[in-house]
Amino acid sequence: MEYRNLGNSGLKVSSLCLGAMTFGEADEKSFMHKIGTDEKSSYAILDRALELGINFIDTADVYGQDGLSERVLGGWLTKSHHRDDIILATKFRFRMSDGPNGTGASRHRIFHAVDASLKRLKTDRIDLYQIHMQDIDTPEEETLDALDDLVRQGKVLYIGCSNYAGYRLTDSLWLSRTRHRAAYVSMQMQYSLLSREIEREHVSIAQKFGLGILPWSPLAGGFLSGKYRKDESPPAGTRLDQWRDRLASFDSDRNWRILGAVTEIAQELGVKETQVSLAWLLRRPQVSAVIFGARTIDQLEDNARAADVKLSDAQMKRLTDASQFEVGYPYDFMARVQGRW
Repeated sequence: MEYRNLGNSGLKVSSLCLGAMTFGEADEKSFMHKIGTDEKSSYAILDRALELGINFIDTADVYGQDGLSERVLGGWLTKSHHRDDIILATKFRFRMSDGPNGTGASRHRIFHAVDASLKRLKTDRIDLYQIHMQDIDTPEEETLDALDDLVRQGKVLYIGCSNYAGYRLTDSLWLSRTRHRAAYVSMQMQYSLLSREIEREHVSIAQKFGLGILPWSPLAGGFLSGKYRKDESPPAGTRLDQWRDRLASFDSDRNWRILGAVTEIAQELGVKETQVSLAWLLRRPQVSAVIFGARTIDQLEDNARAADVKLSDAQMKRLTDASQFEVGYPYDFMARVQGRW
């Protein structure tokens, strides 16, 4: 397993990060209903991930219901005594309780959210605390001041963001620099061969300010796993069998072309489609770690093998060419004039 710095920080994380969104069996009130993993299986996956060299675990207070994923992780940490062996990341922002202050990124909300996460995780600190999405109802200064206080208190060691617009992220980094506050060291963004929109702005921001990119949904909800075929029903029990509308949204010539290129290269290398898709991301600029989920030990081991897949420059180009997307204005205008933006 390769270990990389998280952005420009000195923190070393495994290049593959285990996402804990599916940990715990959520009831019908949760969007994770029927696609979660029971506690015993979750513990086994975590144990095996550690054996494979994965030291980076990512969750969020909203995963499952009532902090289910965090509670499962907290139980494993207590039982396994591996707290100091992992980099523990979680997120806040989305609604966790009723009332006007049960969601958002205000000082009031952040202080309640972090204490609740620490209690569920059964730990005294969160290594990477991330805002799950920008909050346009709260000034960025207020959010940063609260997070800076948590860093100074030792409850949080590093801070990161997720699902931020480029303008808001740049403003946040400038505020941190000029007001001498803790700054985001990473951004967790949707990024895959299917979803490359962050290449318009966010990758350049990450390069300029030294943020590590943490792609989420690197397999596009499982579409890039090789389980799905054009004009065929999804295999029973798969995630996209449960989410038929999402599978329908992937039905485009571009996406089937991408999957075709992934499958061809997987056959050339004698590996699986998942491993090719993850390996492509691991070579993209500023990527510190790729977040993937696993509901079984077999899925975990298959995905972890992506760290050993070496794509040639020609194979990288085939995948990148197959997944080209419409960059839109003004990027296409700049590219026509200068050859790039």
